[in-house]
Amino acid sequence: MAHAQPELTKNQALVFGSLSDAGGPLTAYAILDLLRENGFRAPLQVYRALDKLVEYGMVHRLESLNAFVACSHKGCAEHGTAAFAICENCGDVSEFTPDEVIKLLKEWTQAEGFTLARTTIELRGTCRDCISQPN
Repeated sequence: MAHAQPELTKNQALVFGSLSDAGGPLTAYAILDLLRENGFRAPLQVYRALDKLVEYGMVHRLESLNAFVACSHKGCAEHGTAAFAICENCGDVSEFTPDEVIKLLKEWTQAEGFTLARTTIELRGTCRDCISQPN
C-alpha cells in the first residue's frame, strides 16, 4: 500500500529539491552552499531537513561517500532497504532494489530475532560506461 507523501517544511522541500536537481549524491555542506541564497546559514538546518527526509524514505544516506541522494523510486519507505552501485571512476550512483537479497536478509533477521530498522547496501566498482571507454 502506498503512503501519501508527507507535508514538507520549507527547508525540507528546498533540501529535497536540491538533491533531486543534482542528479547524484551531495554532501550536507554542498547542499548548504547551494541553499545559502534561500536563507540557509548553518549545517544544522540542512542536517535537520535531511534527517526527516531520510525518515520519510525520500532521501538515502550513502555512508561510504558521507553524502545524500534523492530516492529514485517509490516504495523505499515501505521496504526499508535501498541498494546503490557507486562508480569509483565517474561517481555515478544507481539505485536498485535487490529483491533476492532483501528476502535473504528478512529470513536471517527473523531467524535471529533481530528487528531490522533499515538497510543500505553499497556496491563500489566501475560502471558499464567507464569500462567501455578507452583510457
